[in-house]
This record gives sequence, C-alpha cells and structure tokens, in this order.
Amino acid sequence: MKRVTAFIGSARKQATYEAVREFERNLNSYTEIEFEYVFLKDHQLEYCRGCKLCFDKGEELCPLRDDRDLLLDKMNHSDGVIFATPNYSFHISAPMKNLLDRLAFIFHRPCFFGKAFTSIVTQGIFGGNSIVRYLSNMGENFGYSVAKGCVLKTLEPITKAAQVKNSREIKKAAARFYRILMRPSPPDPSFFRLMTFRMSRTMMKEMLSDEYCDYRHFKAKGWFESDYYYDVSLNPIKKLAGGIFDFMGRRMSRQS
Repeated sequence: MKRVTAFIGSARKQATYEAVREFERNLNSYTEIEFEYVFLKDHQLEYCRGCKLCFDKGEELCPLRDDRDLLLDKMNHSDGVIFATPNYSFHISAPMKNLLDRLAFIFHRPCFFGKAFTSIVTQGIFGGNSIVRYLSNMGENFGYSVAKGCVLKTLEPITKAAQVKNSREIKKAAARFYRILMRPSPPDPSFFRLMTFRMSRTMMKEMLSDEYCDYRHFKAKGWFESDYYYDVSLNPIKKLAGGIFDFMGRRMSRQS
C-alpha cells in the first residue's frame, strides 16, 4: 500500500484542511492509500540561523534541536507528499516557508527520487498560481517527481459555483498525483534538470574537496561519473547535451 503524507501550513482546520480531505477521498477512489496529516503548527521548528553547517559539514551538525528530523523522517517514509498552504501575502505560509528553509540542504543533496509531490493552495482572490509554480520547483529540487498542484478560491462566503469548481480542480489534481504516485520508475530528466545536475556536479568536483559534505556525498553516490542522479538511459541528444553541460561547468569553475 502506498503511503502519502500531507504537510499543512495553515494555522486553522478550515479551507486548506478540508481541501486536503477531499483530495484524500479522490485519491482513495483509485486505490487504498495510507494517508497522514501533518499540521506544521503542532511542531516545534526554529528559524534557520544561517550558519551553513548543514551545507558544509552535514545536516546532523545543525545546532537547532527541534522537530526537523521528525518531519524529514515522515517525508523519507512516504511514497508521496502534498504541501498544502493558504496564500499569505502572495506566498506560502510562514510555517511552510520555515520548513523549506530548514531543509534547504536537500537542494544540494536531493534524495526523494521516485517519490511523488504535489501542492494545494487556497486563496481569497489571486496569486496562487505563482505559489504552485514555486512549490513545484521546490519539489523538483528535492528530487521529487512533481504533479502540477491546484489553486482553490475559498473567499468567504464561498459560493456554490466556487465549491463546484474547487471540487473539479481537486479531482484533476488527485488524478495527476495518482499517475505519478503509481509510476514504477522516475522519469527521464528534462534538459533543464540535466543541465543543473551536470554543471553543478562538475563545478563541485573542480572547486571543492573532501572537506565539504556536498563533495563527499556526490563522491559516495558516484554522481561525479554518472549520467544523472539515478540510473537512466539518456537518448543520444541528451548524452551530447550532458557532455556540453560538463564542459560549461568546467569553464565556469575555472573562471571563478
């Protein structure tokens, strides 16, 4: 049975929570899913101090002792995750932004390959589409396979027409997420993701050493020699592009 965890950034159990509940019902219409709700407001998560220890030496050396590792463990043990947030000042809520800040080391050392990600954004008027794009980018940077999220208009008092439209959007989002959740293997990387990997790994190899956690991690994973983060058969055009991206990374590192 697949396990899905919803991380909810709202301080209230209202529109955002109800949207996740409806999403769960739609998902369970396809197959039985083990579903967990995680309310970020109920967890202690201090603000990042910007010491960079997680980047340079390893996340285990973070001086903050709170629920970060508990939340990370839930992500590690899930086949898919949902980030659900209200639109606050045209962005995600503060608890959700804080979670992403505290997990920023994963952008350097992505690990959620083969797992599904989507987002749910509730809002009064507008701005939600840019939030969905932002969260999709965060999910991809973490290594997730991303299903496009949904934006729901929940301005009170909510009209019947808005409720019908929201239900339609949730149903479509659940279908997109389910397809990725059940996919047997991660997808081929896009040219952008291939470029990001090849240029960053090449620059890291040229500029860093075993003193740095990123370098040790890439070396242990064999990423300095691999085509991509995970086993994938690149077509001839992408193989050629990968070589060009490596060359570009070497040039940029020597100019730094």
